[in-house]
This record gives sequence, C-alpha cells and structure tokens, in this order.
Amino acid sequence: QVQLVESGGGLVQAGGSLRLSCAASGRTFSRYTVGWFRQAPGKERECVAAISWIDGSTYYADSVKGRFTISRQNAKNTVYLQMNSLKPEDSAVYYCAADASAPPSPNSYEYDYWGQGTQVTVSS
Repeated sequence: QVQLVESGGGLVQAGGSLRLSCAASGRTFSRYTVGWFRQAPGKERECVAAISWIDGSTYYADSVKGRFTISRQNAKNTVYLQMNSLKPEDSAVYYCAADASAPPSPNSYEYDYWGQGTQVTVSS
C-alpha cells in the first residue's frame, strides 16, 4: 500500500504561482511513477503532469507545458508540482497518484493509489 497526501493548494491571483506537494508513505515510493491530475466541476479528470521512477522522464499536458514543472525528491518521499503563470482555467481539485509501471502515463486507470486532493483556485 502507498498512502498519498497532497498539500499546497489555495487561492491565488492569475499570473501567480503555487507549489503542490505529494507526500507518500508505505511501500518504496521511489519505485512508483507519480502523476498529478486535476478535476474541475463538471469536467473530466485530466493528467497535467507525470514523472517516471526509472529515468525521471516526464509527461505534460499541452495546456500546462512551459508553466508547470513536476519533480521528485525520493529521499523525502515527495513529488512536487510547481505551477507558474496560473490562469483561472487552472482552478480545480488537484490529485496525485502513484503507478507501479514505469512510463509517465496520462491515463488515470493505470494509477493504483490516489490522494484526497487539494483545491487550487485562481482568481481573475
């Protein structure tokens, strides 16, 4: 089992920044690919970024490329999502998820463990 806890969400003005953290406990977190997903009211859950445990390769959704950066510190069992130049359309509940397979997949069904989510609200 892997337990995931997100933190760092909040209210920010458009153009601002936030850093989300995903802290893990349980099995060897360093051997899990981790993804950040978001879900806004009435919308499908989408993957915004993911990072592989094998080689650190990453995936980014087109909508966040150049603005969001995913990184991990295995020694701290933590994955981060740095979000810059935030837009109102980035407002959503953000979830981190862990997947035992290697590639940084954007598919939510491939992820085995999920956190409870943290709310991000970007005001215009």
